[in-house]
Amino acid sequence: MYDRKLDSVRGSVLECLRHGLGQLTFSDGTCYTGQFENGLFNGCGVLVFPDGSRYEGEFVQGKFQGAGVFTRFDGMRFEGEFKGGCVDGYGVLTFVDGGPGGGGGGGGGGGCSHEGLFETNQLMRRESSQGAVQRAQAAAAKARALAM
Repeated sequence: MYDRKLDSVRGSVLECLRHGLGQLTFSDGTCYTGQFENGLFNGCGVLVFPDGSRYEGEFVQGKFQGAGVFTRFDGMRFEGEFKGGCVDGYGVLTFVDGGPGGGGGGGGGGGCSHEGLFETNQLMRRESSQGAVQRAQAAAAKARALAM
């Protein structure tokens, strides 16, 4: 749910609310392309932030929820499950060049990853998350296809 000033909207409007497939651009440059329901991001979509960070995947009532891929401007990436706008469920968190708990920031391209069960953005237990990652990649691909 965003309180940003609205610059433009394209797509269907139902009873003064965005509904169906469309695009919404905020005055700060944040842009959402995807499915709306009752004025909120709902279904699959792509949300791109001004700094280049992006989320591709499933939304429920305006928040990241379900399977998706979040890529931060610095290359940090989470592929997996989200709940209420947070990393929550199974997935893989990857840092491009070191990052927390990883191989230092010496520019050698060494990164690290953490795989397992996350709760409210924290890794709780390490374990295989291949199924969740595959669902996230499929949801991201569907969202990108809708955004074209």
